[in-house]
Amino acid sequence: MIKNRVDIITMGCSKNLVDSEILMSMFESNGFSCRHDSKNPQGEIAVINTCGFIGDAKEESINTILEFAERKRNGKLKKLFVMGCLSQRYLKDLQMELPEVDKFYGKFDYRQLVSDLKPSSVVPYCGKRHLTTPHHYAYIKISEGCNRHCAYCAIPIITGNHVSRPQEEILQEVRMLVADGVKEFQVIAQELTYYGMDIDGKQHIAALISEMADIPGVKWIRLHYAYPTNFPWELLWVMREKPNVCKYLDIALQHVSDPVLKAMKRHFTKEETYEFIRRIREEVPGICLRTTLMVGFPGETEEDFNELMEFTRWARFERMGAFAYSEEDGTFSAEHYQDDVPGSVKQKRLDKLMALQQDISAELQEKAIGSIQTVVCDRKEGDYYICRSEYSSPEVDPEILVPCHEKRLRAGAFYTVKIVDSEEFDLYATTII
Repeated sequence: MIKNRVDIITMGCSKNLVDSEILMSMFESNGFSCRHDSKNPQGEIAVINTCGFIGDAKEESINTILEFAERKRNGKLKKLFVMGCLSQRYLKDLQMELPEVDKFYGKFDYRQLVSDLKPSSVVPYCGKRHLTTPHHYAYIKISEGCNRHCAYCAIPIITGNHVSRPQEEILQEVRMLVADGVKEFQVIAQELTYYGMDIDGKQHIAALISEMADIPGVKWIRLHYAYPTNFPWELLWVMREKPNVCKYLDIALQHVSDPVLKAMKRHFTKEETYEFIRRIREEVPGICLRTTLMVGFPGETEEDFNELMEFTRWARFERMGAFAYSEEDGTFSAEHYQDDVPGSVKQKRLDKLMALQQDISAELQEKAIGSIQTVVCDRKEGDYYICRSEYSSPEVDPEILVPCHEKRLRAGAFYTVKIVDSEEFDLYATTII
């Protein structure tokens, strides 16, 4: 065990990652050293930042806690702390079932952890994060919580209603990160298009992104987790007019069948969904759309699923993920609907939908051959440099591979490449500049 070293393990989404980065900065300002997601944890203190969104994520978080509890029993760890969504939601149950954990913190009180370890003369958080991402990109969380209350979703139960961060605070964080060498920003929120509504009843996301784009040194801005209902169309003007706002939008649609959308409490119809996609592609030519779809929601029939397949063929999403419905405690669907689609049917539908998307992705990738694209180099891996265009977000989207023997590329630098080959998801390129 290394004295005053803290191992922090982050489960789940990039919003959790930002919380871990804030906590790491606080620890380091108060005399501790930190490691993030270490494959060989050696600190005397461990902090597990949990996810509680769906069943698989909860199981992974529990297994990780149990693994570190075993380390503590074996004398390889002095203190174990748990924070994040899972402990926010199941605090009392976890306290009873996992006595090895020294203390549980929720989604919003985790900064108290440093004060509890060092009760006197704590250096407060200064607004600077310890980035765990490569030096050239970072995540910017603009709000917490969600007001949408979809029938299947536990997020509002965990995080509460939407709370926007002050715009100037966000812009100042971007300026600080640019000064540290960050060039690319992934703007994240549970629902970013709602930004500002809790402040004065107006959507301010377009103004925020426009101001962010005007900060010198910001090369790319990419938007994640929008919502179709009451979409702020002025955001597309910003995307079209500001060259450093990527033509990329991550907007979870979940389904297209009217009966399913109504049961999900999405407040959006099939007709509106088709028109929504048409208008976005018309207003921002060449935009890359990323979405998430769900199969097996209670009451979903074969006809409903076939409508979803037809929509996917028509929409031809550049990026798409899908998952099978799982019942979450406390949600409207868990309390009011019967989970009546058998697991085998859910899996069959999921496999069929993803096979369709795989074919669509392969066709779209093949069409990119011969195109000239600007890319950022993320890293070297084997015989290739791993790069991304404005149409790909880190960790989740296809990458562009450039052979190492051509020329030496530098992580974080931008290059012009020509696409020369494709696979179902990734592209191959040769450097021009």
